[in-house]
Amino acid sequence: MKNYKKLTIGIIVGWFIFALSASALHLFRNDSDRIGLAVAIAALAPIVVFAVWLAASANFRKLALSLNPRILTFAQTWRILGVTFVILEARQVLPAIFALPAGYGDIAIGATAWLAALKFANPGHRYSFMLWQALGIVDLIVAVSLGTTARLLSPQGPSMVAMTVLPLSLVPTFLVPLFLIFHVICIAQAKAWTASYTRSTAAPVQHFAI
Repeated sequence: MKNYKKLTIGIIVGWFIFALSASALHLFRNDSDRIGLAVAIAALAPIVVFAVWLAASANFRKLALSLNPRILTFAQTWRILGVTFVILEARQVLPAIFALPAGYGDIAIGATAWLAALKFANPGHRYSFMLWQALGIVDLIVAVSLGTTARLLSPQGPSMVAMTVLPLSLVPTFLVPLFLIFHVICIAQAKAWTASYTRSTAAPVQHFAI
């Protein structure tokens, strides 16, 4: 298990370094006003690797399900920085059709992450917990969908070039897939919680630890 932890941490660090380096080298920059293929590949690759690894390796599944769901959920608090999208839209840097839904959606998830982590992350509230996680996934899917089609839907608005260069390029190439993976892990954990717990007797989940 320790080897899997080290390998997983190494992959995440390497993934971040790749996303940062590629952004610094302008490999994701797209002046055609769309996020483009390079960003799409960078965003989808870690999700595909995670899904395949999770399905193929029992040890990796055991590691993923052993992670603390409260920590994974509380990490989503960072998404409150979606306010940046709203500010950039007001300054005509990003198109409203992308920035407003993505920004306000992230703000909503980030602002309620502490509640989901502290109140819902136990077997007695597993359905509320899974619902919140699902809403977080929907927000990410909506943001990515609008980001890739913004120029088609709003050809007269500002471009999406800002999302393909630092620092915003780290959002689709690193943060979005990472947060999506956290959501998926938490839902898988909640599904595994025993049905014998009830809302009145459930205790905090102490056995999940990183």
